[in-house]
Amino acid sequence: MSRTPRTYWAAGTAVLLALLFAAAATVAAASGDPDPADRTPALHSADAGFARDMAVHHQQAVEMSFVVRDRTQDEAVRSLAYDIANTQANQRGMLLGWLDLWGLPKVVAGEPPMAWMTASEGSGGHDQHGDSGDGGGSSGGDAAAAGGSGGHGGHAAAKPGALMSGMATKEEIVRLGAASGRDAEVLYLQLMTDHHVGGVAMARGCAEQCVTPAERDLARGMVEAQQSELTLMADMLKRRGAAPRG
Repeated sequence: MSRTPRTYWAAGTAVLLALLFAAAATVAAASGDPDPADRTPALHSADAGFARDMAVHHQQAVEMSFVVRDRTQDEAVRSLAYDIANTQANQRGMLLGWLDLWGLPKVVAGEPPMAWMTASEGSGGHDQHGDSGDGGGSSGGDAAAAGGSGGHGGHAAAKPGALMSGMATKEEIVRLGAASGRDAEVLYLQLMTDHHVGGVAMARGCAEQCVTPAERDLARGMVEAQQSELTLMADMLKRRGAAPRG
């Protein structure tokens, strides 16, 4: 299937948006407050929780993109997969780099995924900065609202076998690796659509709750870029006689 000018433009725009926001976030982090120690997030803050969870979320997107690259010769899908893998690998490096900079672990034993999305200032949750308390909140948020209004509310629970909302199960990853041609293309686009819907909900959560300006900017960039890719993937599925999963 030939790659249309619209596909080139949409994919290129999404990647450019992500890279521009990532660059802006890096500059903002480098030119931060005179006393960076005063802005170190707490262990269970939204800033730290988002960095940990989105790093894991992004890693699966990179994995799926490399899988489909070897399962199809379709130029449009292979190019989209490369764009997603490249962008999300770079963003994942930034998120993990911030955790290192803050002196915080990349994994917290016993912390439920997306627990930070239920915490809010003054609600009895963990402080956003400073010393952290013990434990964590329950997971929540509405991934289905990713294409809608700016709020994220509470989100639907991750499907059985998935670590976080929008993430594929191990069985679905195996299915993708066993598929080829159009079947692989459609499954990848459907899985990545679900993945982006969950990712946008998480990024919106950080844009509202995170305190670190550079991280908020990066989260907003993720929302813009992934919404653009959601529109592109819906069009690509339609061209293949398929549609996003309900």
